Amino acid sequence: MKVPAIRALMGNWTYYVTTLSFDQVAKHVSKVDEQLHKSESLKDLIQRSVTNNYVSIKNYILNQPELFFNSLVLAVYNDYPNWREVEISYDNEETYQLGLLDFPGEHKIFPLDGQHRVEGIKAALEINPELGSQQIAAIFVGHQNDEMGMRKSRRLFSTLNRYAKPVTMDDIIALDEDDSIAIATRELLETFDLFTSNKVTKNKNKAIQDNDKTSFTSIITLYDCNYELLKLFRKTRKAEFPNQHRDSKTLSEYLKFRPEEVELELFITFCIEFWTAFANSFTVVQDYLKIKTSNPAATFRNSENGGNLLFRPVGLYPIIQAAIEIHKRTPYDFESIFSGMNEIDFTLNQAPWRQVVWNPYEGLMIMGNQGFTKLLAIFLYDNELLRPNERKNLQLKYAAAISYEGEIANVLNTINN
Repeated sequence: MKVPAIRALMGNWTYYVTTLSFDQVAKHVSKVDEQLHKSESLKDLIQRSVTNNYVSIKNYILNQPELFFNSLVLAVYNDYPNWREVEISYDNEETYQLGLLDFPGEHKIFPLDGQHRVEGIKAALEINPELGSQQIAAIFVGHQNDEMGMRKSRRLFSTLNRYAKPVTMDDIIALDEDDSIAIATRELLETFDLFTSNKVTKNKNKAIQDNDKTSFTSIITLYDCNYELLKLFRKTRKAEFPNQHRDSKTLSEYLKFRPEEVELELFITFCIEFWTAFANSFTVVQDYLKIKTSNPAATFRNSENGGNLLFRPVGLYPIIQAAIEIHKRTPYDFESIFSGMNEIDFTLNQAPWRQVVWNPYEGLMIMGNQGFTKLLAIFLYDNELLRPNERKNLQLKYAAAISYEGEIANVLNTINN
């Protein structure tokens, strides 16, 4: 195998930057075996680090025409490749960094970074060998298969894998062109009045900072709500078109590939219609949109009485879940459902939210009760919609939250008293 390359130096590593075809990766790159540890147990531990994640990479290669990967980092040992440098002169400058790596027959190559990509490439080629001409960038480093060499390669292996940061949710929302939810969320952020400008906080987590008196909700909460909408949209589409291939995929697989534009536009329209019904039905949301001062959310989110449940990310998400569940259990559209929910008092310092999602003594939200909040919302909308197991669960949790000492079967009666 002969490949053109660029030679470079970083720290105490001399490395070579090149490209390999998928065929070359499949033929020449092996799994990590005895190169990092002599112990059979430790070798097995490294091998088991290659999880089934490679299957999603295989599917990505097979189904994404715009596929692209970052570089593999590959270690070479036994017979090292010969470096045949080429002198390049340009504008009176010379460089010897360009050349040809000539691999002898006994060389061995294993990945220090990119184990899953390597296995994904191999699996994809078994299904579609025509992908063998695709090329991926590769960085070659030398490896000595002795104790010092193993230690040096282990350090590089752990460094590359420890400090590789996964893509964050806010990056996905801002940039992903395949994730239907991210695309729809961006559309809402740019065009829908409730979410434009500074009405949605761009924090890297779901919570809204105490000093934020302008935002209605957080961007990750909006994404999560749209996630629930996509599940409902897919279920509706599957009922209408049972033979459509994309709807047979799991949701995680569905989000890896951009849908047809017609389907994507239908989902965006679905989201807009949903949030239009939401914004038009809730009086507090209309009041918020009418405020033209610099702190429009101050009345609806504060530390004195908590404000309104809808203005808390930990509250909005289960309310949206509840509305979707009501929609599934009734013949009502979302405009009717939200109009009915508008009659519910969502003031946090009032029953049933006090001591359930709002701690009145410390002036803080109580986390971890989103499923509980969803059931409460369904109960308050129409208590007949609760299933027997849901009602029992709600009774037990509400009794515990308010320290109720009476008959458990009667605890829900205290909400409206």
